[in-house]
Amino acid sequence: MFARALATLLVALWLVPLSLMAQELPQWEIHDRLAFVDVTVIPMDSERTLPGHTVLVEGNRIVAVGPTAQVEIPAGTHRIEGEGRYLLPGLAEIHAHVPPGQDPPTELIEEYLFLYLANGITTIRGMLGAPYQLDLREAIRAGEVTGPHFYVGAPSLNGNTAPTPADAEARVREHAEAGYDFLKIHPGVPLDAWDRMVEVAEEVGITYAGHVPAAVGIEHAMRTGMATIDHLDGYLQVTRIEGVSGETHDPAEVYRATDPERLDALVTELAQRGVWQVPTQYLWNHLNGFVDADSMLALPEFRYISAEQRESYRRANQARIDNPAITEESTLAHREMRQDLLRATHAAGVPILMGTDSPQLFNVPGFALHREIPLMEDAGMSPFEVLVSGTREVGRYVAESLGQDGTFGTVEVGQRADLLLVSGNPLESLDALQDVEGVTAAGRWLSGEAIRTGLDRIEARYRD
Repeated sequence: MFARALATLLVALWLVPLSLMAQELPQWEIHDRLAFVDVTVIPMDSERTLPGHTVLVEGNRIVAVGPTAQVEIPAGTHRIEGEGRYLLPGLAEIHAHVPPGQDPPTELIEEYLFLYLANGITTIRGMLGAPYQLDLREAIRAGEVTGPHFYVGAPSLNGNTAPTPADAEARVREHAEAGYDFLKIHPGVPLDAWDRMVEVAEEVGITYAGHVPAAVGIEHAMRTGMATIDHLDGYLQVTRIEGVSGETHDPAEVYRATDPERLDALVTELAQRGVWQVPTQYLWNHLNGFVDADSMLALPEFRYISAEQRESYRRANQARIDNPAITEESTLAHREMRQDLLRATHAAGVPILMGTDSPQLFNVPGFALHREIPLMEDAGMSPFEVLVSGTREVGRYVAESLGQDGTFGTVEVGQRADLLLVSGNPLESLDALQDVEGVTAAGRWLSGEAIRTGLDRIEARYRD
């Protein structure tokens, strides 16, 4: 209902100029071998723990997992003592952003990548592509830049870039040839352009993800092979009671008018077709509801972004709440509706991927994941199911949709060594994910001490 206005807002938030000073953040430790010794492993192949285990890493792969007494640690291996700690696969942020444009400040890029890692995120899927990001992807994979494994979406297909079938075809071929990992969809793509995009994407071997254009609709989008639908986009249009629309009813009435039979039919087909959903509930609560900017900006994670960015959030928020369509009643109705949609999605067995759309409105990279997780639990997902959405399910998505190496997301021999060390058991409480004691991405180690040092430096920079 408000897709065009919201899309404009999301783009505008990226255009805020940031005055950046040079800074140096901690970089990877690169060892030939790592051993996590006497740790409790959460392998994520099933809901279980393996106490008193050692995990041995050589290069970028896990080469041994077993009881500590049975795993031989070669001389010269860098040991990480794990007693009392828990080791699980690194997490993923499947609707992430890095700075846009072709030549953003290097310091800002490094900072965002560090914030993701500091929160245990070892994989990101970038959802607003630019040519420099292709080089960044390769530099990360080569170990030249400290950051999470990066899957790069192409510059978006939308009503301006793909208004006709010929334009859609041209964009798809350009993006595939350039080497982007997938196509990013924004609102505004006409139906005929969409159908040509689908044909050419299949021909060149690239998939597509993101928003559902209104002219296409969620049913046609999923039936023509859309890989992931982000933001639960398109749900509202096909799950409302007959005759209820934004043109004839106020927003609160529209949000409350879910037709259970229509919703059941939608999520049943989504599950049958295996279309991944990336809900981003926390962000969309901000976008379609009242938010107290002072309370939000007082949260501890806002120490790690600039005063200019904080002010941009405040201005964007004020513009929204000045909109007479956003009321306290509509805010509550919208939040309840989205949780109901996610609850039904999960209950139907639709595959869900973890994501937040950071750093959009009031979302700090990495930290926003810990704001999203309680909303996933509130919709009926157990701690294990939440972790699945950010670990092994991501490996499956990468293998099946992107056609790339998906051997990550579990702690098993042969898997990519993307690992997160925490001080508590996240199967008991997902709050434990916030106590990061270290992280590896492709076997490269960033200790808890290095993470804390980096965060302190970022905080000092923006405090000063």
